[in-house]
Amino acid sequence: MTSIAAISQQIWDMKYRFKPAPGAHGSDLPEDKTVEDSWRRVARALASGEAEDTRAAWEQRFYDALDDFQFLPAGRILAGAGTGREVTLFNCFVMGTVPDSLSGIFEHLREAAITMQQGGGIGYDFSTIRPKGALVKGVGADASGPLSFMDVWDAMCRTIMSAGYRRGAMMATLRCDHPDIEAFIEAKQDKGRLRMFNLSVLISDAFMAALKADDPWDLVFEGRVYKTLRARALWDRIMRATYSYAEPGVIFIDRINRRNNLWYCEQISATNPCGEQPLPPYGACLLGSINLARLVREPFSDTAHVDRAALGDLVRVAVRMMDNVVDSSRFPLPEQRAEAEGKRRIGLGVTGLADALIMCGLRYGSPAAVEMTRDWMGLIRRESYLASTDLAAEKGAFPLFDRDQYLAGESVRELDEDVRAAIAEKGIRNALLTSIAPTGTISLFADNVSSGVEPVFSFSYVRKVLMPDGTRAEEEVSDYAYRLYRRMFGETAALPDSFVSAMTLTPSDHVRMQAAVQEFIDSSISKTINCPADIGFDEFKSVYLDAYDAGCKGCTTYRPNDVTGAVLEVKAPEAQPQLPLEEPGTRPRDIYEAGGIVYMTQPLDRPEVLPGQTYKLRWPESDHAMYLTVNDIVQDGRRRPFELFINSKNMEHYAWTLALTRMISAVFRRGGDVSFVVDELKAVFDPRGGHWVGGRYIPSLLAAIGEVIEQHLVAIGFMAGPDEALAEQAREKVAAAAGSTTGLGLRSCPKCHAPSLVRLEGCDSCMSCGYSKCS
Repeated sequence: MTSIAAISQQIWDMKYRFKPAPGAHGSDLPEDKTVEDSWRRVARALASGEAEDTRAAWEQRFYDALDDFQFLPAGRILAGAGTGREVTLFNCFVMGTVPDSLSGIFEHLREAAITMQQGGGIGYDFSTIRPKGALVKGVGADASGPLSFMDVWDAMCRTIMSAGYRRGAMMATLRCDHPDIEAFIEAKQDKGRLRMFNLSVLISDAFMAALKADDPWDLVFEGRVYKTLRARALWDRIMRATYSYAEPGVIFIDRINRRNNLWYCEQISATNPCGEQPLPPYGACLLGSINLARLVREPFSDTAHVDRAALGDLVRVAVRMMDNVVDSSRFPLPEQRAEAEGKRRIGLGVTGLADALIMCGLRYGSPAAVEMTRDWMGLIRRESYLASTDLAAEKGAFPLFDRDQYLAGESVRELDEDVRAAIAEKGIRNALLTSIAPTGTISLFADNVSSGVEPVFSFSYVRKVLMPDGTRAEEEVSDYAYRLYRRMFGETAALPDSFVSAMTLTPSDHVRMQAAVQEFIDSSISKTINCPADIGFDEFKSVYLDAYDAGCKGCTTYRPNDVTGAVLEVKAPEAQPQLPLEEPGTRPRDIYEAGGIVYMTQPLDRPEVLPGQTYKLRWPESDHAMYLTVNDIVQDGRRRPFELFINSKNMEHYAWTLALTRMISAVFRRGGDVSFVVDELKAVFDPRGGHWVGGRYIPSLLAAIGEVIEQHLVAIGFMAGPDEALAEQAREKVAAAAGSTTGLGLRSCPKCHAPSLVRLEGCDSCMSCGYSKCS
C-alpha cells in the first residue's frame, strides 16, 4: 500500500476517493478503500474503450502509469472516471461567441450556468458586446456595455456556488482596442466587483508595435473609432493596475492564433480560467501531468538524472489514456462534445519540475536548469506527437485533420523531420497535445511535489488541523524533494544551492523558465511570476515586455499588495473583545473562557436563561432595521453559539428570516465547528446588486447577516479573528520555512481560515487545506 503524507491522504479522501451516496448499494462504505483502488478504478474506466482482447492489458499499463503518482490525470478524471456519475471529466471550457443582442447574451448566460453547475470553469471573450453608450437602434437607447453583463455572469457564478455546487472559476477577456478597455482594466479595483472572474487583456501584435513606437492607438467597435490615445498610455494603465491589484493579466492573442496547430479551422479569443488553454468557442480542456520528480534516478548525486526511457514510455501511455477520456466523458452541452470529438485536443504537461531540478542539483532559472528543462520538454513533445501518430494509424486521425494545412502550421514546421514524416504518413489523433496546467491540488495529493512548472513556494511549513474533539494539532507539511534530502542526509545537513524558493528568485528567473517551457508547448502555460512588493514600477513593466520578447503567449504576475495580500509581517496579538454574560447565581459581569469547539451526537437542550447579544442591522432597501439576537451556551467554562433570532417590522422578510433562523439554530445546537455558516451566508450574491454599507460593498442582505454573525463569533472567541495569536504563530512559522519574508504574500484561506493562501499558476491555493480557486 502506498505510503503518503497525512495531508495527501486527506486530499485523496476529500476530493478523489469514490464514496457512493448514502444508502447506495446497501452500504455507506467508500468504494475506494485505498489510493490503489482509486487508480484501479480510473485505469479500468479508461481502458473500457479499448478492444476487448487488449482491454485487460491496457488496464494494467494504465494502472502502472498511475502507480506511485507517476502520471497525474486532472482532478476531474481522478474523481469521476469509473463512478457512473453524470459528471464531465473535462476541467474547463471556453464558451460560445457572445452575440451583441439581449436575447443572445442571456442564452449564453444559461449555457454558462449549466456548465458551471457540472463543475466546469469557463472562459468568455466579451469583446463582441458593443461599448457603453453606443446606440441600441432597435429600442433607441444607449448600451450598458460589456462590464454590466459581466456583473450578471459574476452574480450567476455566486448563485451556483451558494447552491452547493463545486466552486467554479471564470476568465473574462477584452481586446486591447475595445472602447471599454479602460473601464475593464480598472473594474476589479472595486473590492466587491467581479470577484468570480480572472481578467485578461487580449494584446495584439499591432498594439505591441504601436507600444514600441509610441504611436497613437484607436479604440474601435464595428469600424467606428470611439477614442484615440497613446499606446504607451494604455499600456501604463494595464501595468499600473496589475502592479497594484494583480489584475488584469495579459494574453498575446495574435501569437496564440499564429502558432495554433488548428490555425486553418478555428479562431481563438479566450482562455480557460487559469490561462493554460487558449480555446475556440465551446472548446474544452482535458488535462494531465507527468510527475518528473518521480522519474529522477540517483537523486542528489553527481549522476542524478531523469530516466529518459521511462519518461518516453510514460508519455506514450498518458497520451492514450487522455485520448480515451474524450470518448468516455460527459459534456454539459452538445456543442462542447462536438468540439472535443472533432479535434480531440488534449493538454499533457508536467508537475514536479522544480523538485526534479533540485534533485539533479540545478538551480531553478539558471542557464543549466533552462537547458535541462528544454531537454526534458523536447522529449515530452516528441514522444507525445509520435504516440498520437501511432494512435491515428490504429484508430484514425481527428475528424478535422487536413494533412497539408496541418503540416503548414508554424509550430508543426518546427518538429523533427521524422515526426513530420510520421504525421504525413499516418495522420495524427490529437490536434494539440501539450499544455502546462495548474496542479496545486493533485501535486499536494502526490506527496506534495512542486506544482506544475512553478518553483517551490515553501520547503516546510506547519498547518493547524482541527481534531474531532475541538482541539487543534500541528502537522508539518514539507516539500517532496526537501523531505527526501533530509531522509538521505539528516536533519542538520546544509541544503545545496539548488534549494531555491519562489521568493528568493528574481522575476527574470521566472520568465526564462516560462519561455523555455513554452517553446515545446502547443497550448499555453499556467504560471505566476512572483514579484517582490518593493519592485519598482519600471522594473515591473519590463517583466511583461521580456515575456513577450521571449516568446511567451501570456504573462501573469503577482506582487503582494493591500487588496490581494500584504507582505508577511508579525503583529502583536490583540485581545479579542468579550461579551458580558448574565447567568443565574453569578455576578452580572462574569467573563467565561472563550473558544472551544464541542462535537455532539444529539442536539443540546435549551437552558431557561442564555447569555447573548442583539445587533442592529440597517439595509438600504428596507425602511425598517433588522435586529439580530445571537444567544450562546456556556459549557465547561467555554462559550459557543446556540441560537439565532431575527426581528423586523418589515413583514416582507418574515417567512425567509424565520426559516433561516430555525435552520441556523438547528445547526448551532448540533455542535462542531459551525463557522461555515458565516462562509455560506457571506458567499450569497444578490443578482440585483448589493449595497455600500459602512464604506464596504456588501453583496446581499444575507451576506450582511453573515457578517453580523461573524462579528459575534469572533467577539466570543469561538472563531479566530484576523489578529488571533494562533494565526500569528502560523505566519511566523511559514515565514521561517520560506527563508525570507520579502514579498511573501500570504492571505487568509476562505475555507480553512489559515493564513496560508498563496498565488500560484494564476490561481489562489491554500498550503494548509489544499483549497484552490480553479482546481
